[in-house]
Amino acid sequence: MMRAPRAIAIAVRKANGEVVIKEDVWRSLAERFSFLKWPILRGVLVLGEALVNGIQALSFSANQAMEEEESGRATGTGSWAIFFTMVVAMALGIFLFVVLPHVISLWIAEIAPEALGIDSIYFHLIDGLLKIAFFLLYILGISQLKDIQRIFQYHGAEHKSIYAYEAGEALTVENARKYSTLHPRCGTAFILMVLIISIVIFSIVFAFIPKPDAWPFWVSNAAYIFLKIGLMLPIAGLSYELTRWTSARPDHAWVRPFVAPGLYLQRLTTREPSDDQIEVALRALSRALSLNNQYKIPSQAPS
Repeated sequence: MMRAPRAIAIAVRKANGEVVIKEDVWRSLAERFSFLKWPILRGVLVLGEALVNGIQALSFSANQAMEEEESGRATGTGSWAIFFTMVVAMALGIFLFVVLPHVISLWIAEIAPEALGIDSIYFHLIDGLLKIAFFLLYILGISQLKDIQRIFQYHGAEHKSIYAYEAGEALTVENARKYSTLHPRCGTAFILMVLIISIVIFSIVFAFIPKPDAWPFWVSNAAYIFLKIGLMLPIAGLSYELTRWTSARPDHAWVRPFVAPGLYLQRLTTREPSDDQIEVALRALSRALSLNNQYKIPSQAPS
């Protein structure tokens, strides 16, 4: 999937070798509501729109597979299946990366309750490190699946294609092949930034909010967990701003330490693609740029 400022294209290679492409005009909500271009808010919007685009891409890919397997029967079922899968995935994500780390941190805090209280930076440092550990274990776990390995190859193909475009080269397999699968603007770096920034924000917020001492232990901690979930949107917005700022300066010596963790993490979420996979990514990119140019919009770097 490739998105330009005014267009989106999704390319899928079917089992018979045919590349099927779905293209559509794209208009960000920020074009209709200018306040959504404000810092922090634009990061929340980008995250939401990326989720919508991802669901569309998965739905299109699933429907193509269903057409092959079922000769076109019940293609609408794929969309509902993808939607249900996304809901389950979000619920599982909240449990793994918010609820479980908080509960384990509470258990660890029993060792020194005064030093590791909810208002302590050490509590949120433990909580954050657990989130990062769970995230890495999750990536390592799913990377053992063949289907996920193939997705990671396409992820690498997208990055190679974007590098070729940014270099001003013709969008050919030969030109794209030589580039790295690691890209500083990748969403993987953004996720890692969210996990790191959450440590800082939670440490600040929980140091100042009043403690409901009259509430039962688990009720108060349930409230803390819901507060953490609510804070994820502004944290995502701030993380977007930092990722955007650092990715624009990847060669600055003092910026590299901030960019490096995301690039190292991409070694897990990308794989070296085949030429066929690079071709699919280039086809999607070319169609997105072509449709975008019909609206005479300057071709910014696609995402």
